[in-house]
Amino acid sequence: MWDLWLERAKPVMPVIVIDDLDTAVPMAQALVAGGVRLLEVTLRTAHGLEAIKEIKNAVPEAIVGVGTVTSSKDLENALKEGAEFAVSPGFTRDILACAREWGGPFLPGVLTPTEVMQVRDAGFMWQKFFPAAAAGGVDMLKSLGGPFADVRFCPTGGIGPETYHDYLALKNVFAVGGSWLTPKEAMSARNWQAITTIAIAT
Repeated sequence: MWDLWLERAKPVMPVIVIDDLDTAVPMAQALVAGGVRLLEVTLRTAHGLEAIKEIKNAVPEAIVGVGTVTSSKDLENALKEGAEFAVSPGFTRDILACAREWGGPFLPGVLTPTEVMQVRDAGFMWQKFFPAAAAGGVDMLKSLGGPFADVRFCPTGGIGPETYHDYLALKNVFAVGGSWLTPKEAMSARNWQAITTIAIAT
């Protein structure tokens, strides 16, 4: 599924925090206008689930997923609101089991070779590498590429406009995620043109 989506979208995924529900739809429209269609709406605030629902209904060009999934209940609730993919900062056996039962695109978070192996053994070949910069960044992903050539990663955490190209240049990276695409200042000021400009430049 990721391959099909990436044929139609840039390989960048904004990590979106919704503090004000009224910003969800215009923010999504601004990103899509700039060519960014993979939208990870996090559950870091109480507005996450409703934002997923509103964006799904109002912005059909967007591919809307849920982030900061820390329990199977989070995943179940987000799927009910229409989330098309899910991203977790880590993993538990319960979350992996729930994701397997669902069968949709799920990125469990990993940090170490042991975690990569555990998640791969559970059937997930597409994984989130988090927190990327703090865990060794590009050099760590290069190291993981040797023993785990069959695993592909979406690194997030500490990645910005100055560094994301370095990650995308790696063979085992299919996309990158970050909050630089929806800066808090632009969201608060409702400066949607600024967000579109960032998306176009990315």
